[in-house]
Amino acid sequence: MSNEQAEFAEFFQASWEPCLRAVMAVVGRSQLAEDQVAEAFARAWVSWQKVRRHPAPRAWVVRTALNTGASWWRKRSRELPLAAHDLTTPDGLGGGLDAALLTALGRLPTRQREVIALRIFLDLDTDTIARQLGIEAGTVRTHLSRGVAALRRELMTNTTEAE
Repeated sequence: MSNEQAEFAEFFQASWEPCLRAVMAVVGRSQLAEDQVAEAFARAWVSWQKVRRHPAPRAWVVRTALNTGASWWRKRSRELPLAAHDLTTPDGLGGGLDAALLTALGRLPTRQREVIALRIFLDLDTDTIARQLGIEAGTVRTHLSRGVAALRRELMTNTTEAE
């Protein structure tokens, strides 16, 4: 195995779970998230010379996975479901995410889910998230604050109702 292959293998081993959790938090479906992350890692390998020099390679993988998903949804939106089983519904969890958290995340606007996923699951700082999403750092802070507040409200409401 070459040094480049070994370096990528090490990156893959250390990054698969956090990237999967981040994408899962945004898309809400484990199989779809796994497919998107696998595709993103395949693209990372093809572009490894570029990705290895990226300031946040895990964020590159997550962004690529989410872009892959967006392309898939654009194509899918032009298709008509043939049967009830073709309709998209949340499936089993994966990546160790709590069902209540995943449901609450699914209710947030996409940008808030993306910001939360990059901050919580990849532990990226505000400036790196802003660069990855192509938005201002202040916008990241706003989305993070609003998203966390909404999650807290919903999860606290669910906890109170369960008692």
